[in-house]
Amino acid sequence: MRRTRGIALLVVLWAVALTAILLGGFAAMARTEVLQARYQRDHAVARYAAEAGLARAVYALRENDPARHWVADGRAYAFRFDDAEVRIEITDEAGKVDLNAADAPALRRLFAAAGADPARVEALADAVLDWRDVDDLARAHGAEAEAYRRARLAYGPRNGPFVTLDELRQVLGMDPALYRRVVPALTLWSGRNLPNPTYASALALQALSGIDAARATGLVTARRQPDAARQGLAPLLGDLPGASALMAAGSSFTHSIRVEATLPDGARAILRATLRLQGSLAGAPPYVVLRWQDGEEG
Repeated sequence: MRRTRGIALLVVLWAVALTAILLGGFAAMARTEVLQARYQRDHAVARYAAEAGLARAVYALRENDPARHWVADGRAYAFRFDDAEVRIEITDEAGKVDLNAADAPALRRLFAAAGADPARVEALADAVLDWRDVDDLARAHGAEAEAYRRARLAYGPRNGPFVTLDELRQVLGMDPALYRRVVPALTLWSGRNLPNPTYASALALQALSGIDAARATGLVTARRQPDAARQGLAPLLGDLPGASALMAAGSSFTHSIRVEATLPDGARAILRATLRLQGSLAGAPPYVVLRWQDGEEG
């Protein structure tokens, strides 16, 4: 009898232990699901706040009142959207280096400013030009189809204009680190051989002859001072060759916009888009999307 009671007690203890384990597992699963749901909810809220920031940027770019119009030179604008802190940076594509229009010296200066060594600078600039030209004749430091075959790559140069900025990754000699550094200063949509210094970032400014890193940084800082709009850029550019002609071309209707929305708990969403503003014709959309990316540049 005692033995029977002992076995029954042991069975009960095992049953209690098993129940406790199951309940603990269910509790852990429930907690995980709650955390996942909260993460998804916070991410969705941050994403909608970022999209609101994009809409706010478009509105400010179309604003005719100079006091409320946002300047598209990469400076940051911020506002609150519900609980989210939204930070927006806008750059006019006229202030970037056009992969399909820039000449060899501008490309060499840009790659050098982004940290490429001198030999690589020459090779990359010529390889970009060989990628986009229509012939199979390699430049002195460039790369046409044969060079890609020797590198055991399954593709060759397009022999036509770049279609996307990501295509630059495929150019012989380009690596991911250099690509990430240089791509914010690049565009496909300005049609200019040199960037407009009114809107160019410090990196893009160094594609211009006579501007080093220190001067580029100083120009960007001075350009954003309160009285810069009244004084104009001419006093800041001084002896920069062709500065007047570069600035006279003015702004474009195409802008890159980076929006970052952050919630109090740290949840964050980033949108990067290149938009071409449309006219105010009835029924016309306010803009056309040329490039869209969620998150940081890869």
